[in-house]
Amino acid sequence: MIDLRAARADPDAFRSALVRKGEEAATLFDELIAADARWLELIPRVDALRTRTKLKGKPTPEQLEEMKEVKPELKRLEDELAEAERRRRELLDRVPNPPDVSAPDGLAEEDAVEIRRVGEPPSFGFPAQDHVDLAQAYGWFDLERAARVSGSRFVYRMGDVALLELALYRFALDRLRQKGFVPVLPPVLVREEAMYGTGFFPTDEVNIYAVERDGLYLVGTSEVSLAALHMGEILEADLLPIRYAGYSTCFRREAGAAGKDTRGMFRVHQFDKVEMFVFTYPEESRDEHERLLEIEEALVQELGLPYRVMNMAAGDLGASAAKKYDIEAWFPGQERWREITSTSNTTDYQARRLEIRHRRPEGNLETVHTLNGTAVTARAMIALMENFQDEGGSIAVPEPLWDFGAPERLGREKTRA
Repeated sequence: MIDLRAARADPDAFRSALVRKGEEAATLFDELIAADARWLELIPRVDALRTRTKLKGKPTPEQLEEMKEVKPELKRLEDELAEAERRRRELLDRVPNPPDVSAPDGLAEEDAVEIRRVGEPPSFGFPAQDHVDLAQAYGWFDLERAARVSGSRFVYRMGDVALLELALYRFALDRLRQKGFVPVLPPVLVREEAMYGTGFFPTDEVNIYAVERDGLYLVGTSEVSLAALHMGEILEADLLPIRYAGYSTCFRREAGAAGKDTRGMFRVHQFDKVEMFVFTYPEESRDEHERLLEIEEALVQELGLPYRVMNMAAGDLGASAAKKYDIEAWFPGQERWREITSTSNTTDYQARRLEIRHRRPEGNLETVHTLNGTAVTARAMIALMENFQDEGGSIAVPEPLWDFGAPERLGREKTRA
């Protein structure tokens, strides 16, 4: 959540920033400031009436009469205060994190600004196949049986492709461990407090799978369980920064993606991911964000994928993010750039909700900053399949993955029909 004290002190600056996330964000902020003002106005009035009902010693008849007159008014104001507090909290939970000044203006994915390109899209000299055709030719994907078992947007990955995908996760974890990240296998079922704390509730609840009987939720990213790992804690200054690399299966309902990317594995309900998560000092979070981007780029470069880095527009950021970079790889079968990783600086927004603070050397307590970044998902695998295919339909696997169980080549040479 936002720092409400800071917002009270300079509401115009907060509103100017939030309007860049959209008019709805600015309207929510206006309503929050009004609700907060009403709450602040009611508190001293309620306190004053409560004081008048607390008498020392045996009350006089006059005092009893006064108390009789005060109690209905006190009850009315207490009810108003409770409602004001409820409304204030509801709005505080929904107001998003103001975007960083360096996030470009705009409300859509198309408004992102390209920072750089690395590598050249391959020129095959033959029509490129997409990952679905390449995989189904060898039986690496089974979408029909997955749909029969689980419904649409699920995929069986089989044989060498399954080994390739697992090798990607081990490769990413190995590289992150070398950079000081602690590997973590986190829970994928979490309580509501973790979903709320990371900002997925209430704004993104529609995309979350719920296990209602147990009051648990399936995570859409291990960011949730990694962020909540230190929920309610005070971290000593010498522990920061704390860097985790979580590997988990993730689940998303993709409620807002009806009709989008229905072919293949690009947008599915269940997928695996290696996620970076960092707790750091507020003054260091911008540099840490650049470091996460640098790590993501290093992984993509080592795999040999052509890519571009995008600075995402303010209005296209999620509720928690102040700034986000996407890395988009070239997909020859689709003939376009598609996101394969992202990294976000959520500043103090998540940590404030999760009540995670750090103690300065002088003893002061301060909310930490949190950041997250994708190391690898199966999107990297399907980008590899499309970029390293040959005319026969087989696929050369990048050498860095061989040590982690991936075959040197997928498929056998075959003649195109």
